[in-house]
Amino acid sequence: MLLEQFIIYFIAFLVCGGIVLIYLRKLKKASRVVEAKIELAKQEGLHEPVSLHPVIDLSTCIKSGACVTACPEKDILGILNGGGTLINASNCVGHGACFHACPVEAISLVIGTEKRGVDLPHVSDTYETNVPGIYIAGELGGMGLIKNSVEQGRMAVENLVRSGFRKDSSTYDLIIVGAGPAGISATLAAKKYGLNALTLEQDTLGGTVFTFPRAKVVMTSPMELPLYGQVKLYDTSKQELLGLWNEALSKNEITIRERTKVEEILPENGHFKVTTLQGDILKTKHVLLAIGRRGTPRKLDIPGEMSEKVAYRLLEPENIHDKEVIVVGGGDSAVEAALLLAEQNKVVLSYRKDKFSRIKPKNRDKINEAVEKQLLEVKFNTNLVRIEPDKVYLATDTEGEELVLDNDLVYIFAGGELPTQFLQKAGVEITKRFGYTMKKHK
Repeated sequence: MLLEQFIIYFIAFLVCGGIVLIYLRKLKKASRVVEAKIELAKQEGLHEPVSLHPVIDLSTCIKSGACVTACPEKDILGILNGGGTLINASNCVGHGACFHACPVEAISLVIGTEKRGVDLPHVSDTYETNVPGIYIAGELGGMGLIKNSVEQGRMAVENLVRSGFRKDSSTYDLIIVGAGPAGISATLAAKKYGLNALTLEQDTLGGTVFTFPRAKVVMTSPMELPLYGQVKLYDTSKQELLGLWNEALSKNEITIRERTKVEEILPENGHFKVTTLQGDILKTKHVLLAIGRRGTPRKLDIPGEMSEKVAYRLLEPENIHDKEVIVVGGGDSAVEAALLLAEQNKVVLSYRKDKFSRIKPKNRDKINEAVEKQLLEVKFNTNLVRIEPDKVYLATDTEGEELVLDNDLVYIFAGGELPTQFLQKAGVEITKRFGYTMKKHK
């Protein structure tokens, strides 16, 4: 009897040991795959984060892999030696899906690193700045992506309403600056809570989304739009998204004042005086800034940049054909614009570095294929230094060498600049943050 029990226990031990061994071998094999991906990411300059990204607390992480599965992007996260790790951190766009998916809250969303700081305005948990009455939502505060911006726009208005204030018929309750995702959400929320609100947009409804090329696919996820309900969008075009926003605003009889650029916001006797480029002087109890970080395109400050043939966004590429075009930049926006323009034009893409380091894998594959098929030309290690009516000049890393190209149109995608002076004039403090943990609601 004892011998039989011993045999049974011994067999059970072998089975359990075998299962554990198989598991450990599988884990080790998976780790080797992740190690190879990390090494490749380092070689391609994609391992270091450039914007909002997850940081994993390995002392809390239970290695469930839920974060890896939840991430909509490719190979941002992986499991290495039984713990979560970043792989292609540069490709992270701050969805926050990993943050929400982690069952033990081992993930924080962080902007900037110990070595690379990011300028951010001071914003509290309620999205109010250091200036009482001025709120910030969306990309300007460090949180990108449509879903995040929509949530913040709604929550900023809800916090404003909860704070309580005395209405004054001689002023607006709220002026919203910017009609991108955060601004539209805030506008609908303001209507829901009965606020006397006005939304001003310097360009056209949609903000940054409107400037996407027509074929651009917007990556988003389910979100709650005030006065509209649950919106379930995953892969959708710019036009579909703008159509949804127009429908939501139209049903609630809300009009956005477009082509109205706010020049300054100044506190005055318990309210704010909002002055526009068009000469309007408006009074309001509160201001919500939803203008994004790319409202002011970064200039190259080179001769000829003020020429009419120079642009910083691409709206209708299908209307441009048979032109000599140069696109400047090495990010996704530059690559996508170059690919679209190359369908009907002769395109040169100029990038100051020796390789693309911060573009999505799909864009990398597309641009490499286009170059192989000679659909366009990429000139690495070049800088645009002068623009003339029918030519452009590129400086190269080769000492003394300068390239001269025939040219009809110039598109510059050098990123955007934080509207520092505008914010500081309103009294909003800006600080360079290193590894700053963003406050995000579960």
